[in-house]
Amino acid sequence: MNSISIQELNHWKTEDYFLLDVRERFEHEHFNIGGVNIPLGELHQHLDSIPQNKAIVVYCAKGIRSVIAIQKLESKGYISLYNLIGGIGYNS
Repeated sequence: MNSISIQELNHWKTEDYFLLDVRERFEHEHFNIGGVNIPLGELHQHLDSIPQNKAIVVYCAKGIRSVIAIQKLESKGYISLYNLIGGIGYNS
């Protein structure tokens, strides 16, 4: 599984990747670093919202849900998936 740090991500051009927040909506509303919010439990219902033609950086609070999301996306044929190391927590 590919991983990326927030520092590395800051060097990427935003048009080159899709940022996916798999936390719950209330978590996203409280604090986020941008991207599209699709809670992990709703991921399969919104696959049409996730592009397959660019890198996908997945994040959550601690990095656990994002790993599960990446596994689910891999099972659907997605490639070029990156887990944001350590997640974002609430104090990032």
